[in-house]
Amino acid sequence: MKWSLIPYRIYELLVMIPLVVVITVLTGLVTIIGCALGGNRFWGYWPPHIWSKLCTWLTLCTVSVKGRENIDPKRSYVFVANHQGAYDIFSIYGFLGHNFKWMMKASLRKFPIIGISCKAAGQIFVDNSSPVAIRATMAKAERTLSNGISVVVFPEGSRTRTGHMGKFHTGAFQLAKEFQLPVVPVSIDGAFDVLPRGSWLPRPAHITLTIHKPVTPPADDLDRRRVSDEAAEAIRSSLPARFR
Repeated sequence: MKWSLIPYRIYELLVMIPLVVVITVLTGLVTIIGCALGGNRFWGYWPPHIWSKLCTWLTLCTVSVKGRENIDPKRSYVFVANHQGAYDIFSIYGFLGHNFKWMMKASLRKFPIIGISCKAAGQIFVDNSSPVAIRATMAKAERTLSNGISVVVFPEGSRTRTGHMGKFHTGAFQLAKEFQLPVVPVSIDGAFDVLPRGSWLPRPAHITLTIHKPVTPPADDLDRRRVSDEAAEAIRSSLPARFR
């Protein structure tokens, strides 16, 4: 460990990590109770939004956003982003500035408090176990994506191991086709330096979100490749050369 990191590691262990655990539990409980009382649109977004900002600031990270003028807060979109690391979630939730639901793996339901709060908040759990389960996922998405509520998807499916983008899966673009929603590519740069896959302790860094112009939704199944390629190229264009 570099000597310059030692004071930060002490701060992490004695201050940051205990506080993050406490506010995570409190946020989960507030979200569960608030959504149970009604107002899923508010309680399913704002407590986690504030939680994400607090976690980012406690890590001593900074986040800047470019291109927010490219989206309309009253319109629904399918946001697709590269997945550099765990801090992608804090960056998107805390700084995208648009009410949305996550499309996430069904296995995340099992996480204590977090899984229950995500279910209460109306996050869309993806279940590909059978045709019936897939139809149920799409039905849930259809009920959710309206009146300015959007969905955020990491098309790579999992965090990169190298910082380079992986192959995009088709789920997000199928969703855009089904409901004719514009696809908005979002580049995340810097989260890999904070907490890459395989690491347990973060370190301070600057994260930049770049919100690109919307891509027209696929007209049919054959058109999904065009939209996927266009979104991937837009995301890649705002990443540093080492990750392109």
